[in-house]
Amino acid sequence: MANDSKPSGFRANSWWITAAIFVILLGLNYFSTEGIEDASQISTSRFYQLLDQGDIDKVVVYNKTEGEAFLTKAALQKPMHKAVTKDLLKNTNKGPHYVFEIGNEESFQNRVEKASQAHKIREFNFMPKNNWMELALNIILPIAIFLIIWVILMRRMSGGGAGGGGQIFNIGKSKAKLFDEKTDVKITFKDVAGLEGAKEEVQEIVEFLKNPEKYTNLGGKIPKGALLVGPPGTGKTLLAKAVAGEAKVPFFSLSGSDFVEMFVGVGASRVRDLFKQAKDKSPAIIFIDEIDAVGRARGKNNFSGSNDERENTLNQLLTEMDGFGTNTHVIVLAATNRADVLDKALMRAGRFDRQIYVDLPDVRERKEIFEVHLTPLKKVDDLDVEFLAKQTPGFSGADIANVCNEAALIAARKEKSLVDKQDFLDAVDRIVGGLEKKNKIVSPTEKKAIAIHEAGHATVSWMLEHAAPLIKVTIVPRGQSLGAAWYLPEERLIVRPDQMLDEMCATMGGRAAEKVIFDKISTGALSDLEKVTRQARAMVTIYGLNDKIGNITYYDSSGQSEYNFSKPYSEETARIIDQEISALVEAQYQRAIQLLVDNKDKLLKLADILIEREVIFKDDLEQIFGSRPFAAEQEWGGHIEV
Repeated sequence: MANDSKPSGFRANSWWITAAIFVILLGLNYFSTEGIEDASQISTSRFYQLLDQGDIDKVVVYNKTEGEAFLTKAALQKPMHKAVTKDLLKNTNKGPHYVFEIGNEESFQNRVEKASQAHKIREFNFMPKNNWMELALNIILPIAIFLIIWVILMRRMSGGGAGGGGQIFNIGKSKAKLFDEKTDVKITFKDVAGLEGAKEEVQEIVEFLKNPEKYTNLGGKIPKGALLVGPPGTGKTLLAKAVAGEAKVPFFSLSGSDFVEMFVGVGASRVRDLFKQAKDKSPAIIFIDEIDAVGRARGKNNFSGSNDERENTLNQLLTEMDGFGTNTHVIVLAATNRADVLDKALMRAGRFDRQIYVDLPDVRERKEIFEVHLTPLKKVDDLDVEFLAKQTPGFSGADIANVCNEAALIAARKEKSLVDKQDFLDAVDRIVGGLEKKNKIVSPTEKKAIAIHEAGHATVSWMLEHAAPLIKVTIVPRGQSLGAAWYLPEERLIVRPDQMLDEMCATMGGRAAEKVIFDKISTGALSDLEKVTRQARAMVTIYGLNDKIGNITYYDSSGQSEYNFSKPYSEETARIIDQEISALVEAQYQRAIQLLVDNKDKLLKLADILIEREVIFKDDLEQIFGSRPFAAEQEWGGHIEV
């Protein structure tokens, strides 16, 4: 049913009200002082002059310092008094018509008494005066306005705290959003593709709350908390939303940053209020997203001190999760991608009994995720979902959702009625490599250098057993890169040294090709050098794959090494590490040069095809080099049709 009511043109706002009060204050101050004083304020000598002329009818003196003069009816007819005959509202001014300050009290009194005896003045009076109006306008009203503005600012800064409309006294209230059976939450476990192990553990937590007797009858205790850990975009928050959709219990959701506030004690107060609300509605689930915002290890950062607001909030959270008054029917779910920086007291059993690792999806899980995100798209009937899953290694669930959305946008841009396979491949290129820069001007000399560089990558990777299989090579500028070689890496659980060395050699193939063909090198290998240097450093300092350093790692899984000012090894060891990293990189560089020297004619032929077409695929390499004899190619190889 349509709503015929129209919104009003003006909407009340606290800032408009404040501005109106300011205007009223200024107006009253102006009209009560400046507007009158300009016309009616006179000096004592001027008063004596009017007194001698017989223009004064009555005089009233307040506190022996201020005087008010009332004119006679005859004087009001004189042009010289025209300015005071009317008041601010243009009505007849009944007086006082003039105000003045009394200098010498004795002299003033003598002059007035003489004028009274001479019948030049009808009456005069001395009386006290209470300036309540002036006091209200000049002192009380400004203070009241200041208090009103302060309350409004505090309400804004409190963000409309829960439970009390956002008043200043509710700033310590929890900001958690409550989901219950009356709330429309449509996400369930069916909408979460992959993550079978994580779903099983989280679903069991929901069962704990739905049917606790099933587990407590055997003497077991319901877990107090579960921590979802994993890279960004893997579905941790989505999993929590599915819990909210599946659970028939109240579900409180908020972010770790919601506890952080500029006021001392607010974070701890919000933690107390959150758990109080959850206990009142128990059994219940609390979900804290990005808990590392408040749960970082205490006392590690020497710059912030040991008694800061974040630590007080964390201490309160620890107490609520495992204190004397803990209610066992409140389960805490939390998500983070920085579990290494969390406080050990927060991670121990009894608070977070379970740590659920949500990893990047494998091929099978990526296929399931694609099927979920492909459902709302208008696509061709013969779309190979398994092929798309193989073309997106290392993609998270959020990345796959982005690929599907980008493919639909590309198809719409091309005026297509259905989204096809090529649109998805273009979407992958767009997301990984960046936007294609068709207007970038590349000179023929630079184009040849780029083609030689990318052909070098393709040639070396084709010749090495453990290098990732090539998908395509392009010299079309994308993003910040002038060219790119696309590979389909094998999804390994462990990596051996020979595999890492082959990958490093293939990465150095671009610079090696420039050296072999031009006997010169360029700055185009920056990203390649960064990658191989990182790999070599990992082999030497992290994985213990170097003979001279031995089976030692300098990796700190706790993530606290960033706060240390000294390295965990001596200067002599640092020199050896630098030498070994350089030796590894240079050895693979020379290896790549030798491979390209042995296949120089094929390298040039591949570069010529690349210059001509700008994009080459696996078929072109097979025509030049022959079939790749390695078994990994048959398992993980891919082919793109255009």
